[in-house]
Amino acid sequence: MNGQGPRILRLAMSQINTTVGDLEGNKAKIIAGIERARDEGADLVTFPELCLPGYPPEDLLLKPQFIAANLKALRDLVKHTRGITAVIGFVDRADDIFNSAAVAHNGEMVGIYHKMYLPNYGVFDEIRYFQAGTECPVYVINGVTVGITICEDIWYPDGPALPQALLGGAEVIVNISSSPYHAGKGYMRERMLSTRASDGLVIVAYNNLVGGQDELVFDGHSLIFDENGNLIAQGKQFEEDFIVADLNPDAVFRRRLHDPRRRQEKARYRPTETKKIVISTEPRKDPRPAFKREEIVLLPREAEIYKALVIGTRDYVTKNGFKTVVIGLSGGIDSAITATIAVDALGRDQVVGVSMPSEYSSRASVTDAQELAENLGIRLLSIPIQPAFDAFREMFGEHFRNLKENETEENIQARIRGNILMALSNKFGWLVLTTGNKSEISVGYCTLYGDMAGGFAVLRDVPKTLVYDLARYRNSIDSKGVIPQSIIDKPPSAELRPNQKDTDKLPPYDVLDAILEAYVEEDRSIEEIAEMGFDAALVKSIIDMVDRNEYKRRQGPPGIKITPRAFGRDRRMPITNRFSLELPIRTTSYVRRQYVRRRT
Repeated sequence: MNGQGPRILRLAMSQINTTVGDLEGNKAKIIAGIERARDEGADLVTFPELCLPGYPPEDLLLKPQFIAANLKALRDLVKHTRGITAVIGFVDRADDIFNSAAVAHNGEMVGIYHKMYLPNYGVFDEIRYFQAGTECPVYVINGVTVGITICEDIWYPDGPALPQALLGGAEVIVNISSSPYHAGKGYMRERMLSTRASDGLVIVAYNNLVGGQDELVFDGHSLIFDENGNLIAQGKQFEEDFIVADLNPDAVFRRRLHDPRRRQEKARYRPTETKKIVISTEPRKDPRPAFKREEIVLLPREAEIYKALVIGTRDYVTKNGFKTVVIGLSGGIDSAITATIAVDALGRDQVVGVSMPSEYSSRASVTDAQELAENLGIRLLSIPIQPAFDAFREMFGEHFRNLKENETEENIQARIRGNILMALSNKFGWLVLTTGNKSEISVGYCTLYGDMAGGFAVLRDVPKTLVYDLARYRNSIDSKGVIPQSIIDKPPSAELRPNQKDTDKLPPYDVLDAILEAYVEEDRSIEEIAEMGFDAALVKSIIDMVDRNEYKRRQGPPGIKITPRAFGRDRRMPITNRFSLELPIRTTSYVRRQYVRRRT
């Protein structure tokens, strides 16, 4: 413009995996990103939301010394921004604390943006910790006007990006984010960001966190959309990445000239004045190094979820200081997919399987566990539980005389196995991975201090039908098919009594999972679920099981969130609770009508 030739803003987005509280480690990653961006000839480099303290810091934010340490680390970081502008997520402190983005340039702090929209739903509790910001400044960087926003800010059509673009003249909106994953969320983000870009006639650059933190997984998948809403660059899913793109603000100006709606909207819009902070007005003229942009192909559903489980498992284990995990291998589908995920996350040398047969274990289950261990290349220990089970029977003999064996004896077996795994954990420092899935945990088809005993529940948010989908997917990408087909084909059974099948107490899993999705994730009534084609009495019984087993779920280990509404962080129900859904007067027969199981 003005005879200077086209303006180009070279943007670098550093998609990093941070660890909550690891200020020095996170700082080192940010410095490395700044240095790489400078080498790539970038004008501006961005990092995810709260990347310096890690996300989410939760009640660490209530410790003044943590806030102070984060501010000291930021001051150290600012010194590294010679010759470049950087946007870094941190916690700011004034009369309160703020979820903030520091704008540093040439070794100095030139601005701070405070997040304006604080999410307080689902997994988010930001109002518990932060004060909301009130100003939405823009920054002139090498002659290009840039607005800074943080995560939730961009989800609102009338959020700060609107006045930044409309009144502040922002040609680029940067959004630094730590947006937790659930299946299908990436497509939701793409549609939303594309709409923000085209509605605002502005380039939108979205820099997301990647990695696992407790139950949460962040999928990365950073995105840049042009002023027409077209995707021009994106980052990898579930991997650290460095995205570089040359942005063309002159194309934004030309696009705005052709859209008179913007002038009408601007004339009507009267918010707080948008402050403009000038960092540098002259476009860069020195030659820049060429860069390569890797073509990214988005993962299909099962691959996406499987990768989320792998990174969630890997980060939980390694970030908490463990090296090796131990898993009870029953010969069933849940333990098979858990062990496979663990091997893909940590390597075969860091996974130990334990076979713990009893008198009720079928020969096929024992050999299936052995074949799985051989396919995965992991060590398999065999510790039969029969001697311990016989000892328990003898110990309770006088007290249980003339009483029929029931769930008590079944649970004793599960608890013996839990004791064995925890003993191995104590002796060798191994982390126990439990193998229960969301379907079982929902209805309490699990044993406290038995199969629920452990440090991390990989499948806690994975419905049983999805477990089978993941097993078939994992076999499809391996020429050998690591999970024996016999494990996939066999009817599911706890094998705690003769000829036991899960369907003795539960409906088929495709029926159960559809009911659970409708009730747990969508809060539908009995009548609404029955109208989907299920017997109302069956629906009522399933709902009652879900409600009365909240106490079990509360005592279980954490696990990876992959659905829109996971137990714990998302769905928070009281344990002591006398509210119960009532059966409708009109019921249906226990016949499944045409019903296509909806996928998340």
